[in-house]
Amino acid sequence: FAELHAAVAGLPVASSRVLPGLVLRRDFAAYCPAGGDLRAVLVTEPLRPALSGPGVEFVVDSEGQYRASLRWISRRTEALMKHLQSNNVKLLLSSVKQEEIVICYAKLYGVSVVECLSSEEIALICEITGASPYTPFGGNIDREITEAAVATFCQPLLLGSKRCVHVGFTSVCAFQPHCLILCAPVDGVNEQHAAALQGAFTMLQQLFKTVDQ
Repeated sequence: FAELHAAVAGLPVASSRVLPGLVLRRDFAAYCPAGGDLRAVLVTEPLRPALSGPGVEFVVDSEGQYRASLRWISRRTEALMKHLQSNNVKLLLSSVKQEEIVICYAKLYGVSVVECLSSEEIALICEITGASPYTPFGGNIDREITEAAVATFCQPLLLGSKRCVHVGFTSVCAFQPHCLILCAPVDGVNEQHAAALQGAFTMLQQLFKTVDQ
């Protein structure tokens, strides 16, 4: 329920509504409008490549080596974004904050980015779409991306003064996600309404649960 409702204070209760898809309560780090179905990938690690692995010390002996290392990182990051573009990926959903170089190349290659998704949101998207997180540096960076989900739309949404992301996914299960937008003049009323609705949904779950005879 926490991932399937959003509270907006300062609006009348009558403004409450149900929206198809998910409302992610954060703004785009990069937004590149695109029409039709969009391929989306989920990532749980930074996409700026590291110069060394865990427990490995990377030593730079000169400023020239340091600059060469930065150029290698830049080329590697650009190659990854170009690879996403060539696989028709238009949306990147990340559980971690990506570095500015990733955002710059994402904009250059037409990939929208949403950062800092919670583990619960990532798990819910995986459950809805059947996709798994993409790990670009675990093997061949140029392999075909098979972990992609399909988004039917992805657009900005303004809830009160907060900018959010509204995204719909093609579901691989019977569950078709909708998000409840709860509006009220003050936060306290929203909290009461949310608690009452969550209780009602729990009661309905119990009512329609299969009873073993």
